[in-house]
Amino acid sequence: MNYAVLDLETTGHGAGDEIIQVGLVLMDEDMKVVRTYSSFVKPTIPIPAFITGLTGIDDSMTADAPELEEVLLEVVPLLSDSVLVAHNVGFDAGFLNAALDRCGYVSFDGRRLDTIGLLRILYPTLTTYQLGAVTEVFGIAHDRHHQADSDAMATAELFAACCRKLESLPLLTIQRLAQILGDETDDLGWLMSQFALKKEMQSAIDMDAYAYFRQFAMKAGDWTEEQHPRGEDEQAASAADWTFPAFLDHIKTGIAAIVPGYEEREPQNMMFQEVIDAFEAERHLLIEAGTGTGKSLGYLIPALYYGVQHNKKIVVSTHTINLQEQLRSRDLPLLLAVMPYPFKAAVFKGRGNYLCLRKFENKVNMRDFQAPAEDRITAAQMVVWLSESDHGDQEELNFGNRGADFWSVVASDADSCLNRSCPWFKRCYYHRAKQEANIADVVITNHSMLFTDIRADHRLLPGYEHLILDEAHHLEDVAGKHLGTQVSYYSIQQPVFRLCKDARNGQLIALNSRLANENVEQTQKWREEIDEVVPVFGELRDEWDRLFELLYGLMSAGASGARNAAQDGAGSGEAGQYVLRLRGGKLPELWKEAQLIEEAVHGYLSQIVRPLDKVFAAIKEEIDDPGIAALVTDLSGTVKDLARARDDLRQFMKADQTDTVYWLEASSVSRAKSVQLYAVPADVSSQLRTYFFDAKRSVIMTSATLSVQKSFQYACEQLGLAGEEEAGRLKTVQLPSPFNYREQALVIIPRNFPVLKGASGDPMFNELLVKSLTETAIETKGRMLVLFTSYKMLKQVYEPLKEALVHHDIQVLGQGIDSSNRSKLTRRFQQQAASVLLGTSSFWEGVDIPGDALTCLAIVRLPFQPPNHPLVEAKSELLQEQKQNPFMKLSIPQAVIRFKQGFGRLVRTGSDRGIVLIYDTRVIDTYYGKYFLYSLPGPKIETMHVDQIVPRMREWLTPREEGVEL
Repeated sequence: MNYAVLDLETTGHGAGDEIIQVGLVLMDEDMKVVRTYSSFVKPTIPIPAFITGLTGIDDSMTADAPELEEVLLEVVPLLSDSVLVAHNVGFDAGFLNAALDRCGYVSFDGRRLDTIGLLRILYPTLTTYQLGAVTEVFGIAHDRHHQADSDAMATAELFAACCRKLESLPLLTIQRLAQILGDETDDLGWLMSQFALKKEMQSAIDMDAYAYFRQFAMKAGDWTEEQHPRGEDEQAASAADWTFPAFLDHIKTGIAAIVPGYEEREPQNMMFQEVIDAFEAERHLLIEAGTGTGKSLGYLIPALYYGVQHNKKIVVSTHTINLQEQLRSRDLPLLLAVMPYPFKAAVFKGRGNYLCLRKFENKVNMRDFQAPAEDRITAAQMVVWLSESDHGDQEELNFGNRGADFWSVVASDADSCLNRSCPWFKRCYYHRAKQEANIADVVITNHSMLFTDIRADHRLLPGYEHLILDEAHHLEDVAGKHLGTQVSYYSIQQPVFRLCKDARNGQLIALNSRLANENVEQTQKWREEIDEVVPVFGELRDEWDRLFELLYGLMSAGASGARNAAQDGAGSGEAGQYVLRLRGGKLPELWKEAQLIEEAVHGYLSQIVRPLDKVFAAIKEEIDDPGIAALVTDLSGTVKDLARARDDLRQFMKADQTDTVYWLEASSVSRAKSVQLYAVPADVSSQLRTYFFDAKRSVIMTSATLSVQKSFQYACEQLGLAGEEEAGRLKTVQLPSPFNYREQALVIIPRNFPVLKGASGDPMFNELLVKSLTETAIETKGRMLVLFTSYKMLKQVYEPLKEALVHHDIQVLGQGIDSSNRSKLTRRFQQQAASVLLGTSSFWEGVDIPGDALTCLAIVRLPFQPPNHPLVEAKSELLQEQKQNPFMKLSIPQAVIRFKQGFGRLVRTGSDRGIVLIYDTRVIDTYYGKYFLYSLPGPKIETMHVDQIVPRMREWLTPREEGVEL
């Protein structure tokens, strides 16, 4: 079998576009290149400027090229009897067939293989499928991106790598892939079948390489065999042998031997001491440690010393799973290599992050796919992933469009867990993670999991008295979300869809069919009871839709001014975002109608939940069939989801708790289906105090942004720590920065820049902003991140800025326009140096772009939260009741902390150097501007006329390029 690897460059993606270059690589079944062909093609239409910018191909290069008919005369014979391979084969095959048709040839109807599909399946943890990025990961030489001959050869090498990977997989995995994909209908399935046949002819199965169980090849074995890292003798020895200074010296010497260019940092040394002192003195610690301190090691090293010395478990909690993964993949392996005694650290996340092997097995064996094309690929990549994963954690996977939907059906959850009755129990990823946490010295979790554990009466995390909170400035926000309630349209719609999509589809219908084959006496009665419940789902769906249509109507009417008086707090956010706050004594006039519909919804849900609970309990009691037992367990879990949503909705519709803020949010894009209901405590400080600071011996809180103008007062008040420092239970520390900000960062404020009128809709401001950003980006050759507080404004700036910079070969990337995925946008920004990245919300923190990739950071507006957001409004009202100024006590501190996070994107290493532009002149024109500037870590700050910005930037940046110090 021969393979023809094809790549085409075209004038665009539309029906009227034409081929301008063909690249073809012919390979035999041993993946050896037997022939190559490439040619430019003379189009009948001009090549657009953006295609020239992308490919480097212009009209002069195709002017003397052969016409399409001549090229096809050579290409067609090369394609005969070959399997067509391409990176996104649908695109190339589509253009090829259109060209063949136009020139009077028969369409290509042979097998087609897509290297994107192959990569998704065979490399399930790969984070990108873009050809240039993938070839870089694989180490494939590919110097002319978006030129057909270079792209075709790169694709051929990629295809060969995929085939080698296929050959290396265990036979059982390849057979599973062939079964899932189906070799008769899917060409990828055909390829898997070919490799399975080939593998069957080879040597016997390697029993040592994988754990084989229930027809799956897995990397992870039996978790019950996990051992504590030290025996009792070792525990005593490790506790006796080391003082903390000697321990630290040993660690530092070890790190210096492994990490090139390692230098001790005084702020990190100070952090080591502060953390160990807090543990020893059994007090709490608030410690602000800026970028470059090395705060992860700053708390992990003393935690591993103290925890092992005193045989105490230390829990480390981060806000983002991203940081959890960074600790797992970077910091812990380093410490394992240099520690003087063995230790164990475990990462423990919320249950839904882990795969339920029982559910997955059932899904694959039944070939039960809701979205067949997408779900087959997702299931196939997960079969490969099982042979590679130690953790079964979804964070390792890169899902496609519908992958998250598939995951939600096969994820672990408490309600459908069979525990020890499950055939997969000893290989269960969730129970493995829980067991690892139980025997670990340090458990790394996240803030969400801390509160999930609290709501589960501390049954999830192992017992602990020592807690480290990294990214601690997020703790209050996460507490509010978890100690409150959230209901969406999908809270009911998704479980209902799973249970009973319609009269013929759903888990409940499947159970009814299975029961028909059972000989148990009560079978007929159970089936009748299920049949009685099925019609209720239709009634429920109708009422649920009615309720959410009404709620959406309330919001959109309020936003357009129709019922502003009745709906105190209704408003339209940007880009068709609606927010409506509910006040107990002043509910909207249609709320009574909404409550009547909720009564009906509640009734229908009870008609479903009660009888099904009884039926399921009886079936579990009487029937031994493991398949039915598993199905009933899953159904029980889904019914519990419905019961929870029913109760949460009832609480929300009452809106009667005076200490809780109730509000609705929606979007004009998805309308009723986007409605979200929130009930959040206005003040969580007392709960935080109860759950953490009164209950734990020592809590260490750290972040790069905890202080406001060198004071920790705001953080203490929000976290429930007011008065604790005076009482000696808390110490606050602000570590000096390890960077020389005066030499590394220049802050420029254009003092004659206009003040923005309104939130985001000032055309004059936008016009001047685009002009200044254009001039700046040209000077810095891109390498620029622009932070907005409004997505609407970002969109208004995006097109004119892109137009202005296209002639300078600088690309503009917009969050929510080019992609909503922060990691993908950051990667694209780093891959092409001449880029300007426009970001909002999530780009203000957690984005790490060290080195030359980022030279200039522009902050368009100070990041104040909208004062009319229900939660901000309620917190402000509480402060006013206490005779305090909400702007000074709440708005300013929140904005300053966010501002410091944004500023922190620029300088990430000791050698980074760059410029921050602040276009919001309130930092110099208002009495509160000083709070922002004084909170920065000592950069050079200058104000100037907007026309002086570029010359000053050039002056600041020139010495670095010449290797001269300022």
